Amino acid sequence: MDGIIVLDKPQDFTSFDAVAVVRGAAHEKHVGHTGTLDPMATGVLPLLLGKATKAASLLPDTDKSYEASFRFGEARDTGDITGEVIRTDDAAVTKAALMDVLPRFTGDIMQVPPMYSAVSVNGQRLYKLARQGIEIEREARPIHIESIELLEYDEASRCGKIAVTCSKGTYIRTLIEDIAAALGSCGVMTALRRTAACGFTLADAVSLEELRAHKDTGDADIFLRPVEKLFSTLPAVRVTDAQGQRYLNGGALDAARCRMPKIVLREEEHVCIYCGERFLGLAALKNGELRYVKSFV
Repeated sequence: MDGIIVLDKPQDFTSFDAVAVVRGAAHEKHVGHTGTLDPMATGVLPLLLGKATKAASLLPDTDKSYEASFRFGEARDTGDITGEVIRTDDAAVTKAALMDVLPRFTGDIMQVPPMYSAVSVNGQRLYKLARQGIEIEREARPIHIESIELLEYDEASRCGKIAVTCSKGTYIRTLIEDIAAALGSCGVMTALRRTAACGFTLADAVSLEELRAHKDTGDADIFLRPVEKLFSTLPAVRVTDAQGQRYLNGGALDAARCRMPKIVLREEEHVCIYCGERFLGLAALKNGELRYVKSFV
């Protein structure tokens, strides 16, 4: 079984738990994920099956979207409600003040990764140090916040929800903490739902219950999405049958003799190779040639 199953990951499941369940439901030994999603988070988790697992290291950097619930006046060591309370305050936060602050956190900004994260510093995972009660200096990293929208906020309880579209590597719980700090308070993320990732949305997702219902009938492939959907943001190049065979044999193609997109491609930029409507794989432009990267046939 080759392709992608977009799972609506339930709460308290790790990404590896999800892989194990899908492996059994789809009767497919080779299953991988496109990036971890915290156990407390729910939502879009694209899983790669069969030949699609070859795409894991080649995924384009695409934005992800989330809906995150939060509470001001409380901070926890993990940045979310799974951790221990380390600080509280009674600072009032009005909706008007919150709306005024949010624009500061859009665009290109710097963010310090949390201690409870999989970021590696000097060969050590931060979360492993955090579990030992060790906190170390972390360098701020550039991230991009495409948009933040306040979906709801109650001034009395200081609870609310935001929708965020952001670059890979953004920590939403840290974003909430930073927003709270800018308001003279502290904050904690109380829920997180990923609504889009790798070009897929919740409309593409299937629940574990639906997958399990199709396990015994052996037709879980009805939920499969084609692997080329992962590369929908890349330029598409059309080739002839002969060129397609040369590509599949690992040979380079003269870009001038292919049906190239009407845009200027950068050197080393990846493109999708199609023969008719059939997706063959990826190539990279170098010195006027399309050089084989990976096939998915």
